[in-house]
Amino acid sequence: MCDLKKIESFIGKHKEQLRKLGEKYPERKSLILDFEELERYDNDLADRLRATPDEVLVDFNDVLNAMGVLTMVENPKFNVRFKNMPRERGYTILVRDITAEHIGKYLQVEGVVNRISDVLPKVSKALFVCNRCDEHNWIQQDKRMLIEPSRCRSCGKGDFRFIPEESEWIDVQHIEIQEPLEMLKGGEQARRIELWAEEDMTDEVTAGDKILVTGTVRLKPPKFKGSVYQKFIEVNHLEGIEREFEEFDITDEEEKEILELSKDPRLHDKIVGSIAPSIYGYNEVKEAIALQLFGGRQGKILPDGTKARGDMHLLLIGDPGVAKSRILQYVDQIAPKSIYVTGKGTTGAGLTATAERDELADGAWTLKAGALVLAGGGIAGIDEFDKMSKEDRSAMHEAMEQQTISVAKAGIITKFKANTSILAASNPKFSRFDNYKPLAEQFDIPPTLISRFDLIFPIRDILDSEHDRSIADHMLKMHRSEELEEIKPDIDPELFRKYIAYARRNIHPELTLDTSDKIKEYYVQLRARGKEGTAAATPRQLEALVRLSEASAKLRLSNEVSVGDVERAIKLTDFVIKEIAYDAATGEFDIDRIVTDHPKSVRDRLRTIEDIIRELTESSPDGMASMASILESTGEKDIDKFEVEKLISELKKKGEIYEPRHGKFMFTEE
Repeated sequence: MCDLKKIESFIGKHKEQLRKLGEKYPERKSLILDFEELERYDNDLADRLRATPDEVLVDFNDVLNAMGVLTMVENPKFNVRFKNMPRERGYTILVRDITAEHIGKYLQVEGVVNRISDVLPKVSKALFVCNRCDEHNWIQQDKRMLIEPSRCRSCGKGDFRFIPEESEWIDVQHIEIQEPLEMLKGGEQARRIELWAEEDMTDEVTAGDKILVTGTVRLKPPKFKGSVYQKFIEVNHLEGIEREFEEFDITDEEEKEILELSKDPRLHDKIVGSIAPSIYGYNEVKEAIALQLFGGRQGKILPDGTKARGDMHLLLIGDPGVAKSRILQYVDQIAPKSIYVTGKGTTGAGLTATAERDELADGAWTLKAGALVLAGGGIAGIDEFDKMSKEDRSAMHEAMEQQTISVAKAGIITKFKANTSILAASNPKFSRFDNYKPLAEQFDIPPTLISRFDLIFPIRDILDSEHDRSIADHMLKMHRSEELEEIKPDIDPELFRKYIAYARRNIHPELTLDTSDKIKEYYVQLRARGKEGTAAATPRQLEALVRLSEASAKLRLSNEVSVGDVERAIKLTDFVIKEIAYDAATGEFDIDRIVTDHPKSVRDRLRTIEDIIRELTESSPDGMASMASILESTGEKDIDKFEVEKLISELKKKGEIYEPRHGKFMFTEE
């Protein structure tokens, strides 16, 4: 009785919460209390809750339901739930640390939601009718298995039929969580555990959320007779602890600090300086990553109903040891929601979705979301992008442009949202850039995929003693504690995250007529920079310019894109195009060097070879062209012998020509 009075006094301290609970019933049925507050109020009661939660939680629920909370519904039924169990005293543990001694105990576990089931009905109070005397027998159902009465309270017999239509039901949902990857040591596999959520705790999380769960450890009996049982947690409370950009809680003081920072005349330089400050140089790369974190205008729907992509994709292709992975890892830390994977340890299904047998739903097939879905609203960092297999990379085409993942597996046809920005890093085809070969020929990534990146940065390891000395000085500062202040971020990382979150949530910049004309003028000039038959840009570059301009406006917390924002986008685009689209053979810019299998100059030479072979086969008695005669004709057109052999090999691979006899070629009959 003493405990009940203490419980009533403790609950009564939360008058405002009780009032709101009554107003929101039956949408919300739970009073959420703080465990640390309970400890300060009565430590013995808190210890009893941890040791015997079944008894204490029933007492809390009974007291709350007897207090007469005002609602618009008669006979409401409330639950008391506790959150915020202290970590430092071992009340919050890892999944792997749950042992037999925790069975029946109340604890807190941190994990990442791996899979969720549908919300299913569970009987809470079952009605059994006696087949002998028709007596109604009500049995409270607190276990996972249906409990029948042992004998009829009227006739004493044990023959019953269950009446589901008149029984009382509640919603339940099975959730599977796994240990957060950052808490694991190298080589360890993340452990998993099943959660059992009921009533207003259902549909509170989605796959990929990092959550804190408080609840009681229970046992699930084996399907077949045996002595080994499975553990699960009966959820009392769960809450997300890792949020997307838009879900950050920003106080009034923090908002004031954010607005003051946005007026800083050095804002742009400070933000760029806050991206991987331990890495020397790469200002253009860091500027592009800063814009990627802010993103273009989200949720833009075109007049025909299609959605315009607001998220940007960046690709870094560079020599070994130029800090590509370090950049990706820093972005993984600064982004509130991000996933970091490597090419060798990643499959197409792991990036998109997999079909699995779901033990939670009696072996039915269920789809498990992949990395690009789980990182929705954030950034997916993919290192060693070139090491992924061709089949695995092909799974990304739809996700990168349409931002959806269409799945037809195991009889399940569905579509996932994948509104994720991709930051990928790759090595050149032969591990290191060759200064004597065209840059585009050294990209070991399909043109159809590489064209979906807004900006592509080749990063070369160039021998330059002055530059090398600057890099060495910068790196050594990190190892001298007295100089660490010099390489700290210009903006505190926590404030930077909240600045990004504020911009993404509140700022939705739009183009003006002046800025539209500026983009149009640059795009037309860019297209004209190629010779006849070449293209220095495609409409994808135009859309990338719009996204970059909008992101630059977001960075300033402006709802209007200025000419300065467009100029910043043009400067970055110019830098990238000069790096990747310059065709030394023609002296012009040719984006086809990247987005198609061959640049314009190679396509022209292929056509020349085809014309020569056609002329020679038509004039030859046997209808074939010999290699010697082909080389003689191409020599007159200043085409190198090795280039001819390479182009002939390409025509054979494409099936345009074949070699019936050694050194003799004919066109393939259509």
